[in-house]
Amino acid sequence: MTLQQLKYAAAIAAAGTISEAAQALSIAQPSLTNAMKKLETELGIRIFMRTNKGVALSREGEEFLAYASRVTEQATLLEEKYKGRKIGKQSFCVSAQHDSFAMNAFADLIRLFGNEAYDFYLRENQTDEIIEDVVKLRSEIGVLCLNEYQKNRIQRILKDRELMFECLFVASPYVCVSSTNPLAEKHAVKPEDLEPYPCLSFERKTREAVCLTEEILNTLKRKKNIWVGDRATLFNLLIDLNGYTICHGIIGEGYNEKDIVAIPLLIEDAVEVGYIVNQKISRGSLCSHYIEALKNHAQQARLSPFHKMPLYYSA
Repeated sequence: MTLQQLKYAAAIAAAGTISEAAQALSIAQPSLTNAMKKLETELGIRIFMRTNKGVALSREGEEFLAYASRVTEQATLLEEKYKGRKIGKQSFCVSAQHDSFAMNAFADLIRLFGNEAYDFYLRENQTDEIIEDVVKLRSEIGVLCLNEYQKNRIQRILKDRELMFECLFVASPYVCVSSTNPLAEKHAVKPEDLEPYPCLSFERKTREAVCLTEEILNTLKRKKNIWVGDRATLFNLLIDLNGYTICHGIIGEGYNEKDIVAIPLLIEDAVEVGYIVNQKISRGSLCSHYIEALKNHAQQARLSPFHKMPLYYSA
């Protein structure tokens, strides 16, 4: 087993196909295929499984790549330190739900640590996709929410996939409405107060996504529903159509915060907002700094004037 083979495996996993990986590595596809066959034979495992779209990591491959990525990362750091090479491209990837505070923290990270060349990724995904991203090391960290509806199921999945959830804060449920909405005058709202207004939610594309949705009261039958695919559309329609959305109340900087009010929703529920990491790999420095940025933005949002009442924190 060589360092080069480990880098080859990481490139294939990132590209999703051997042909694209070979092109990125500037080597012939047969050479890359042979290198992987030799590595699998030596280790006695199957790293990649062929699919109709290319290749995918096997369960053994996921574990192998978790260790291999740390080996190649440390090798790069050694070369930079002792061979006098300039720092190469920094790479970091986050998967998150449609949370603007996660995006704000991501921007902070780039401002602090982005050098002349870097590859930073922010994937806005649904809960099931975030979990898969972290399991398969497409992302080093995933940001998600737990509520009473899906908490137990997600915790079982995380345990089975060897992922760890760390809570950043716990918040009572909030309703976000336009500052011109009649509900904006209230200090708190009940579920029945929402009935005249359209509810805006993020579209769930699969059955698994529906079961793991972060949305509170997702089983409640509503007369008016609007399903969208991205955060900006949701906020714009919320204002234009006098609608509402139910969330943990943290909107983040730069997303119509002056036009939106977060009001406590009077139900017995709580939202745990946190992050998941893969227990098979050690946490990188960029990941640690990103977590600190998340905490900072969450604390700022707690004191934000667009909240009718302070958020409830217990982490």
